[in-house]
Amino acid sequence: MRLARTHATVQRIWTVRLRPQTGGPALACPRCAHSPVLPAASARSAALTHLARHARADALPGHLRTCQCRTRGCHWHPRHRGCAGPVLLALTCDRSGRAWRLADACAACAAAMSHTAVVPPTLLAAGRAQRAGGVSRSVRDTPPFGPAEQQRVREMLTYLASALPRFSSPAARLLALQCALRADCHGQTRLPHGFLRGMRLHGRAELWLELEHAGWLHRPRRKCSPVQVQLLDAAVLHQAPGRTARIRAAQWALHPTPLTALPGLPSALHLTALAVAAHSTAGAGGGELETLTRQCGQPPQQLEDLLDQLVRARLVTAWHHQHDSDEVRWELPAHSVPNRATPQIPCSSYPDSQ
Repeated sequence: MRLARTHATVQRIWTVRLRPQTGGPALACPRCAHSPVLPAASARSAALTHLARHARADALPGHLRTCQCRTRGCHWHPRHRGCAGPVLLALTCDRSGRAWRLADACAACAAAMSHTAVVPPTLLAAGRAQRAGGVSRSVRDTPPFGPAEQQRVREMLTYLASALPRFSSPAARLLALQCALRADCHGQTRLPHGFLRGMRLHGRAELWLELEHAGWLHRPRRKCSPVQVQLLDAAVLHQAPGRTARIRAAQWALHPTPLTALPGLPSALHLTALAVAAHSTAGAGGGELETLTRQCGQPPQQLEDLLDQLVRARLVTAWHHQHDSDEVRWELPAHSVPNRATPQIPCSSYPDSQ
């Protein structure tokens, strides 16, 4: 006997479109009656924030969420082996950058969609996680870096792959990662010059201009110490957990384990090493090729060259591309932290890190 459904399938698809017009683009949402006019510099951020508000307002328990792509006949992507994996929130942008869709989709469908990134649940949280009884833990009780920091960095890399333009440079992505994780509840970040020197990004004014041109942040004052920026991407204002945990993730990103990058690596190789570390456990790791290319901001051929360079730098033992599943798998050395005798590769052999 077939049991009747106890609830109707809930539609969890939200779309917005930015319509060009005099005075700035207008945000059009089928679920909202008004179409506000937005400043061109912050239009994309406003569109993503609008989608996030709908997703929070229409929250649904996990066991009731279904793959909306499947209910639409899976026409959002080419054919694949079928629905599989957990139901995730998939953010998709069309080629023009003017239309955005946020929808529930299974992991298999989300991976098969073009111009799509999975939105981490932490970015949709309405508030910060509060500790039971309001008692804060001391620094001594805080555990060392581990899977939690690794997961937060991986989620932020996934989000930035969608929030930043596809052509954003690796150095700008590394800078945006630190700004997003270290931002306070008002979206403000302060980075001392010494910190930027440690990242080999001090004096790189073009990186700030790149992120400003993308409408992702704004520097109220050009010359100040420490560098102060205001993030314009409103989605980062509602991150959970709190700032202390996020700063720990930002610290892990500087020295990611189980893979510790050699000092002075060009930004493209540094970002690739960080993505590899974020997707590694127990001496090995892997991920979808398309996911890694989006997170690293590199085309597939360039990403493969960067992985070869990680092998030559002895940060990765070996890697291979599984063409049937379009996954990239790699193995890490038994002792991931390179010793002082590890030969350094001349910087001239790396691709341009700009």
